[in-house]
Amino acid sequence: MSAPQVNPGEISNWPILKIRYRTDPDKIAALLPPGIDPSENSNVSMNIYNLPVPDEPEYGILVMVDADYRGMPGFYTIGYGIDQESAIFISRDMNGQPKYPAEVTYYRMGDRVTARCSHQGYTFVEFEGTVTGPAAELPDYERNEWWIKVSRAVGGAEKSYDFPPHVVRMHSTYQTAHLEDVEGTLTLGESPWDPIRELLPQRELLSVQLDSPVYLSRDITLEGKLDPDAFWPYVDTIGGSRWIGTRGGPRR
Repeated sequence: MSAPQVNPGEISNWPILKIRYRTDPDKIAALLPPGIDPSENSNVSMNIYNLPVPDEPEYGILVMVDADYRGMPGFYTIGYGIDQESAIFISRDMNGQPKYPAEVTYYRMGDRVTARCSHQGYTFVEFEGTVTGPAAELPDYERNEWWIKVSRAVGGAEKSYDFPPHVVRMHSTYQTAHLEDVEGTLTLGESPWDPIRELLPQRELLSVQLDSPVYLSRDITLEGKLDPDAFWPYVDTIGGSRWIGTRGGPRR
């Protein structure tokens, strides 16, 4: 199948830069709240994208780790760093989708692919690579993302909630219109706001691809409850992400 074509300046139909690397199993386990279980794999997936949300460009980076819920494989979402403020609060408050503000540069020039992601002045992800050609297969696939919807009690009483922690399942299905392999270098920068380098160190870069998906379905449902007392150490996060923080700020 030929590569998709778009009108000059079109903001839709950009491919997603999908980066996957292996990290340490214990690093992932430390981030998962009780009730979300480590998968048989210990991989980190990062999707860097430009999508119209709803009708203007949203540049973002999605960071996920392999994780299971009630035996169902999927991804525990650490955060969506995006450059569109209007989409942050409604996504977090309605669905528990962990969005927060970030600055994302992402473009392709010829066969060169460049991406940089920054937050609070720290560049925490950089990628430079070259497209090597079309991928061998164009798979159909589905994905489960696990989000957490929770609201601490007004006034901040210890282990008190206005809405106790629940797992939200985002289930989506896709076809692949076009897929290209990319070779390059992923650099994780030091950042107290997005501590990927510290908490999810890169051990092996597994794959980098430019994916042009066909979106078939997307369903967001409220699933089971998590133990509220066991979840309490995970309730303080960095901004709107699921990085563990202290009183809503970076880890110290």
